[in-house]
Amino acid sequence: MPLEEPGWWYDAGGRIWPRVLAPVGALYGRIVAHRFRRRPLRVGLPVICIGNFTLGGTGKTPLVRHVVGRLRAFGREPVVLMRGYGGQERGPHWVDAVVDSARRVGDEPLLLAKEAPVLVARDRAAGAGVIAARVGPSGVIVMDDGLQNPALAKDLSIAVVDGRRLFGNGRVFPAGPLRADLAFQLGLADAVVVNQPAGGACDADWLARFCARFAKPVLEARVSPADDAAWLRGRRVLAFAGIGHPARFFQLLERLGADVVETRAFADHQLLSEASAGALLADAVRVGADLVTTEKDVARLAGARGACGVLAARARVLAIRMDFAPQDLELLDGLLQRALAAARPTAVR
Repeated sequence: MPLEEPGWWYDAGGRIWPRVLAPVGALYGRIVAHRFRRRPLRVGLPVICIGNFTLGGTGKTPLVRHVVGRLRAFGREPVVLMRGYGGQERGPHWVDAVVDSARRVGDEPLLLAKEAPVLVARDRAAGAGVIAARVGPSGVIVMDDGLQNPALAKDLSIAVVDGRRLFGNGRVFPAGPLRADLAFQLGLADAVVVNQPAGGACDADWLARFCARFAKPVLEARVSPADDAAWLRGRRVLAFAGIGHPARFFQLLERLGADVVETRAFADHQLLSEASAGALLADAVRVGADLVTTEKDVARLAGARGACGVLAARARVLAIRMDFAPQDLELLDGLLQRALAAARPTAVR
């Protein structure tokens, strides 16, 4: 079942639920930290982890795609290792973007399989072993999510922070969006990428305080269209998205000049029902607007029939990428290259 984020996770007001659930959050955070007492497996390949400190969307997938592209530019062979959230496959399983469905492997693996080989494995250590057994010495494991997973040793861990929502109310799940105590999680990350909001920037004072506290590289980035988005200017749009933070996508459409007349937000990774798809098609006709969505949402509709199949055919997709300023791009390249150089090949145990 996709996670429905409570609004009060990001509400600074005096709601009672964060206080009531705080003891549960403290216990949850201790459990996460306790897992790191185990010794992580090191395989014979470099491991680069892209994660986040909070539940919900922050922009991990665009960064994974960016890192995959940079590794290829360095002459390496990246392979993406994922849990396959939202899918039924436990793995290890090599994703086939033609044959597999989102119901089986999840939406993000289908999306990333267009960029690089993707292995889905609930057991990350087992998955890494399968990858190491297949690829040559130029291989690199790009671990999508897993900052809080202690099973696999990482050579570089980058956490992505949503520049608008930041850390929400600062409490640990379920009292807030944090996956564990923030101080503990900061110790797991080697660098942070702040994914700036569309058309703006995060609070400068917050960023300065965070940089002083983290004392490791902090890069700034933002998402932009991967292709020419001139077709959106002045176009009446009914936008729908089932991603971690749908509002970010809707705001990007508006910044690109679209006339967003209505929006529909679904839970992250949510598979649309025939009724929901039919309602979207009918509403688009009612308001005289084009349906526009994300690559992840279309990936979930792949191979569908009925109303879902019609929706997949009619909806236009805005593909996005993650962009960095030249100095931050240079810093990211340096982090990647140092991690590759420091990784020492060892036998898989």
